[in-house]
Formats: sequence, C-alpha cells, structure tokens
Amino acid sequence: MEDTKVKVNIDDKLYLNTYNVDTLPHLAIKDQKICETCKEKTCTFICPARVYEWKDGHVTVGYEGCLECGACRIACSHDNIDWNFTRGGFGIQFRLA
Repeated sequence: MEDTKVKVNIDDKLYLNTYNVDTLPHLAIKDQKICETCKEKTCTFICPARVYEWKDGHVTVGYEGCLECGACRIACSHDNIDWNFTRGGFGIQFRLA
C-alpha cells in the first residue's frame, strides 16, 4: 500500500491567511538596549511568521504579519516585548485548507 500523505510546509499554510492590518502596531520592543545585549535573540527564531528580525544591530518588528500566537512574549527571557491583542476587526484572519 502506498503512502498517500502530502507534505505541506508552513509557508504554504501561512500563504492562505489574510490580514486586516491596523495602522497601530500591537507589538513593540520595550527597550532596544536589552535586545542589543541579548545573546539568545529568541524572538528572531521562535516566531512562526518571522515578525522579528535582527538587522543592523537591533531587532525590527514587522507586526503586520503577526499570527497573534503570543510565542514571542512567552519566549523572551527579558520580558522585553510589549504584546497586545489587535483591535477588533484587525489582525489575522485564518484560512484553513
């Protein structure tokens, strides 16, 4: 009997989602100096949507693509991420296929 399972990568699934992007960010770094001294930089790899990026000596936040899972605020060992739910009607709209 053949294995008929189809393997789908995370990028293919994320592509199905749509966003109603708010002009007010719901994510922010509280203190960039803490990020500069952070050795782990966990936020840059724990986020499945790759919202955080280490660039030019500081962490950038692309809140527009956030999946609102909260993994970043839990994983940051310095409690340096200001994370809030998006305002009503804004944020991600999951499309499951």
